[in-house]
Amino acid sequence: MTISGKNLVAGEWTGKVEGGFTAFDANTGEALLQSYADATEAEINEAIVSANEAFKTFGTLAPAQRAQFLRTIGEQIVALGDELVEIATTETGLPAMRIQGERGRTVGQLNLFADLLDSGEYEGVIDLADPQREPLPKPDTRLGYIPLGVVGVFAASNFPLAFSTAGGDTASALAAGCPVVMKAHAAHPGTAELVAQAILKAIEICQLPKGVFSLLQGKNYAIASQIVTHPLVKAVGFTGSERVGLILQQQINERPEPIPFYGELGSLNPQMIMANKVAQDGEVLAQGLVASLMMGQGQFCTSPGVWAIVEDDNYAAFEAAAAKAICEQPAGVMLTPKMAEGYIATVEAWKNSGATIVAKGKAADVAHHASAYLFSADLATFKNTDLLREEVFGSTALIVRCKDAAEQQEFISYIKGQLTGAIHAVEADLDATRQIAQLLVHKVGRLIYNQMPTGVEVCASMNHGGPFPASTDLRTTSVGSKAITRFQRPICYQNMPEELLPSLLK
Repeated sequence: MTISGKNLVAGEWTGKVEGGFTAFDANTGEALLQSYADATEAEINEAIVSANEAFKTFGTLAPAQRAQFLRTIGEQIVALGDELVEIATTETGLPAMRIQGERGRTVGQLNLFADLLDSGEYEGVIDLADPQREPLPKPDTRLGYIPLGVVGVFAASNFPLAFSTAGGDTASALAAGCPVVMKAHAAHPGTAELVAQAILKAIEICQLPKGVFSLLQGKNYAIASQIVTHPLVKAVGFTGSERVGLILQQQINERPEPIPFYGELGSLNPQMIMANKVAQDGEVLAQGLVASLMMGQGQFCTSPGVWAIVEDDNYAAFEAAAAKAICEQPAGVMLTPKMAEGYIATVEAWKNSGATIVAKGKAADVAHHASAYLFSADLATFKNTDLLREEVFGSTALIVRCKDAAEQQEFISYIKGQLTGAIHAVEADLDATRQIAQLLVHKVGRLIYNQMPTGVEVCASMNHGGPFPASTDLRTTSVGSKAITRFQRPICYQNMPEELLPSLLK
């Protein structure tokens, strides 16, 4: 398929490509030849207005029709074949196997929502009338859910498929009946356009209004501001940095009509390492933590960034095993040169933060590659150093050395909200683990036992969210079947004639 470099606005490819921005070959660090248009104010407005017009039809479609649309998107993504894998690996530096797996997950998410729509998973609640009830008759009340309207979605840098153009936010919004205006990530615009072509094809096959989906390219920060402040946009899904997320949140709060902002803004994913686990399996655990850290060169939102451990007689062997594993890691490709620069600058700041370098991975040969690092600090240093309590987007982790189990519990009080937290323990640790779990559960969206945090299962019981800044609404998830509820609102119908009820409540 041909990459145009243009924006998809209500079924038409528009925009001035000449003089636009380019993506980078993540493997070589060189700019790619294809230029991409920055979406204009007029194009953004047209995309949102067209989406709002499409909502009048799309928002009332039967669940079976929405399900067919989602499945058709998945089929068209698969039909893109190797070209999608090739351009995604070029733009991100991620290996082909990772992209293939992410494509499968993306299609799986679409099919998950389709299956749940077909099975009636999202049906409402019916309380029939009771005219004989004393002292007052009970009316007929039926609780259903209706879509919010136009949803603005921002693609993630680190998941070019599963959290981007047709990723979880888009899939759940479309499943809810909401048209989507997607802001593509400038790190992988070609990947975004190919997936948008697949969505457009699905729109045509299913004979839906063209405004159901639009794709906006660009590096201009004004694009994001216009999306989140447009009066016809009724919700926003965002995955990105805490700094940008808070800017968008502030702009949304200043709207005459505030709207839901579902932002995923970062996570340290603390690893609570219990004493008897270290004594029994310390070296193996250290190697496993390093392997988890290195997935995606540390650019996973669930990367294990901070490890709290008691500095007892077994600690030295654990640290040595972790250091050895880090030293063996080759320097790796970051998603973009800018991200590599940011990672390197953060690591340099950590070197002057009071933390100690435990180990460094192999040196980078080129500027856009980054070396792995492992630091350590005592609890007092961690408590008093803001920088060490912030997410590092890359392959660096911090060991926090605690004097005893009481300090491990104290450590939890110093961390912000997290997507995940893991406890590594054996049966002999259970008494101490119980107290750790009781504290940690209030800081995380997913509590894990003896497994690594990297990897998110797409299923009904998954929660991918957590207290701020892990997400801006701790009651919601961006992964799994409950993600659809972010883009719906409850509506109660009282004493309505059946002819005026939605089909699911009849």
